[in-house]
Amino acid sequence: MTQRQIGLTLPQRGAFFDVLSLSELVETGHYADETGLFDSVWIGDSLLAKPRPEAIALFGSLAAVTSRVRLAVGCLASFPVRDPLLFAGQWATLDQLSQGRMLLAVCTGIVKANDASAREGAIYGVTDRSRAARLEENTEIIRRLWTEENVTFEGEFTSFEDVTLLPKPVQSPPPVYIASNPAPQPLAKRALRRVARIADGWMTTRKSPEHLTVNLPAIKEFLVEEGRDPEKFGVSAYHNLNLTPDREEAYEESYRFLGEYYGPVFSREDTRHWTATGTPEQAAADINALYADGATEVTLRITSWDWRRQLKILVEEVIPRLELGR
Repeated sequence: MTQRQIGLTLPQRGAFFDVLSLSELVETGHYADETGLFDSVWIGDSLLAKPRPEAIALFGSLAAVTSRVRLAVGCLASFPVRDPLLFAGQWATLDQLSQGRMLLAVCTGIVKANDASAREGAIYGVTDRSRAARLEENTEIIRRLWTEENVTFEGEFTSFEDVTLLPKPVQSPPPVYIASNPAPQPLAKRALRRVARIADGWMTTRKSPEHLTVNLPAIKEFLVEEGRDPEKFGVSAYHNLNLTPDREEAYEESYRFLGEYYGPVFSREDTRHWTATGTPEQAAADINALYADGATEVTLRITSWDWRRQLKILVEEVIPRLELGR
């Protein structure tokens, strides 16, 4: 069996509603690293559309207190509004600090509720309509800056001449995933083809089973068309976890938690598909089903105010039941 990986997602927006402090968040990243069980530690990102403690600054602390896990962002929703040259230097520095452990997952960051991304973008002169094109252009820019000298680039949104980025990252270049979660029907060919064409991997939030069972096969077909090997393409399932034995109670708490975290974005049905719940045996079965549907990595965010106890159960009773092929 190909080795499957498991990650821990740190809920940094929880600092806004008494889930954990920033110091606890960093300490939890250190704990995850020390257990030797997690392959990665993830955080989220948004500047103004979904505000939270800023990701780049937070990664500096996490790089300092970990030595083994990959440090991943899923997704960098602010990518289309960030200056790509500045960001390339920040990420390269983090890759140096972490000795080559950074994993970038980018997305358009479009938030329709309350026109949040449109209002965020207006400050930077970025429209929602331009975000996908900016994502593609910025991805090309950072990869070139990470791997080339004396880079000259003339794009639709950014142009520059004879730029050499220092320091270069340890990884050449660091991987760039795309987080893209379009509704499976009708198939969003343009978005999924973009993943296959320019990304090193795909990140999904499984709001329905078809987000993996329909979208992933389509991506794999597009990968073949692009002359790429689907077996070497990472698929990260960004998932929730609530280890409350009463599954209905677990779903309800997760629904309330996500409502505090994001606002009224995810329905109760979304929450059911997007959360592993119940006893350790039941939760492990839910997670193993994600691997069976094609995920190469599952990263778990505990959607409970009782996260400290549940993290202990995750480490001691759930992970040992996962079919990781180790």
